[in-house]
Amino acid sequence: MRRLLLSLPFALLPLVAVHADEHDHDHEHGSLGAHEHGVAQLNVALDGKTLELELESPAMNLVGFEHVATSDADKAKVVATRTALDTPLELFAIPTEAGCTVTSRELESPLFDNAHHDDEASKGHDHSDIHAHYTLVCATPEALQALDITPLLKRFPATQKIQVQLIGPNGQQGAELSATNASLSF
Repeated sequence: MRRLLLSLPFALLPLVAVHADEHDHDHEHGSLGAHEHGVAQLNVALDGKTLELELESPAMNLVGFEHVATSDADKAKVVATRTALDTPLELFAIPTEAGCTVTSRELESPLFDNAHHDDEASKGHDHSDIHAHYTLVCATPEALQALDITPLLKRFPATQKIQVQLIGPNGQQGAELSATNASLSF
């Protein structure tokens, strides 16, 4: 069921890709899978009491750089970013009334694994992404009225917009959220 849940948002991805292409003046980064600074993707699925969130973002949006952290300052930024990403209940403003608990979290990035990044760098890859996947179980899912990414945008201000695909009790929808439009109703 878990894989089915996350495969459904991808049904709308081509629509977002077309929208992104229309507004993307840097044609080198024309596809949705492309690495575009300031833009992240978020898939959200609420099925019964299970809430899944999957965030994909260029490291530049979250850490402020994409190279291997060698200086103490850069290493501290990577640790701070990873620590912030470990708190999805706060980043996505999930109301306490929903009674959600994180049952799994996966954080992946070449920046979190220096050996892997060195391999990528030697192959000529100069872009790093951060991928976060969370599964939560909510005792009172009806308390989840909206997805609010305001805390995420405040914590990571280089993230200017997030392309969201959401599946909830009212069906599936897509939206582009930003600081001026940071919420999407379930």
